[in-house]
Amino acid sequence: MTAVSKRMAHSFRLNQVSRKAEAAFHLVLGLFSLACIVPFLFVIIISFSSEESIRRIGYSFVPAAWSTDAYRQVLSLGDALWRSYFNSFFITIVGTLVSVTMCVMYAYPLFRRDYRFRSFFSFLSFFTMIFGGGLIPTYIVCKNLLHMSNNYYALIVPMLVSPFNIIIMRTFFQTSVPFDLIEAATIDGSGEYSTLIRIILPIVKPGIATVSLLTALAYWNEWFLCLLYVTKRELYPLQYLLMEMQRNAEFLARNSSMIGAAGADAIRNLPSQTMRMAVVVFIVLPIACAYPFFQRYVVAGLTIGSVKG
Repeated sequence: MTAVSKRMAHSFRLNQVSRKAEAAFHLVLGLFSLACIVPFLFVIIISFSSEESIRRIGYSFVPAAWSTDAYRQVLSLGDALWRSYFNSFFITIVGTLVSVTMCVMYAYPLFRRDYRFRSFFSFLSFFTMIFGGGLIPTYIVCKNLLHMSNNYYALIVPMLVSPFNIIIMRTFFQTSVPFDLIEAATIDGSGEYSTLIRIILPIVKPGIATVSLLTALAYWNEWFLCLLYVTKRELYPLQYLLMEMQRNAEFLARNSSMIGAAGADAIRNLPSQTMRMAVVVFIVLPIACAYPFFQRYVVAGLTIGSVKG
C-alpha cells in the first residue's frame, strides 16, 4: 500500500460514522419529517370528519363519522371558486416573473465591485426594511395617485420589490460568481446584458429558484391587498374568497339565535369547523405540488461554497 492510499484510508476511517450514530441521525431526521407531515395529514382527516363527530369527541385522527360536507360546501361556490383559482394562479405567476426579474436586475449591480453607487443603493434597499411608509400613505399613493383599484395591478404591483429577496440574491451572486469570470467575459467582448443572461444567470439558478419560491408563496398567500383595493367579486383571489366564505359561516353561527328554529337548525348543521380545514387543503395543495419543481435547485443552493477548488 502506497503512502497516498494509506493517507486516504486513514482519512476515511476518521470521517466514518458509526452505525449507532447513523441510526440516531436517521431517527432524528425521521421524527423531524413526521413533525412536518403529520399536522397536514391531521388537517386532511379533520376536513373529512363530520361536524357532529367534532362536536362530540373533538379533533381526532379517528373521527366518529366521515363526511364530505365541508368540500361540498366549498364546491357549492361553483364558477366563483374556479374564477378565484384562475386569479390566484395568474397573480402568482405574473407577479413572480416580474418580481424575480426586478430582483435580479437590482441585485446584480450591488454585487459588482466596479459599480460606483452600489453602497447607496444597498443602503436604500436595506433602509426600507427598517422604516416603511405606513399603511395610509401607501393606500393613498396606490389608490388615488396610481389608480390601482379593482384591477390586477393592485394585487401585483405593491409586492414587486422585496428588499429581503434582493439581499438573498446579492448573496448568491457573491458566493457563486467569481468576479474574474465577468472580467474575462468583458475582455472577450461580451456586453453587460449578454454577460448577465448567458453567463451569470445559469450559475445562479439555485438563487433564482429560492427567490422565486419565496415570492410565489408570498403572492399565493396574499389576501390583504384584495381587502384594501378590490371590491369586484370576479377579481377575488382564492384566499380572499374562501376567507370571506368562512367569515360568513362564522357570522351565521354566532347569530343563529336571531333566526327561527328551522333556520337555526340548518345553520347549526353547517360544517363550519371542518370547512376551515377544507379551506386550508384547497389553499395549500397547489403550492405543495409546485414545491418539488424548486426542490433540486434549493438543495443545490444549500451546497454552494461547500466545495472549494
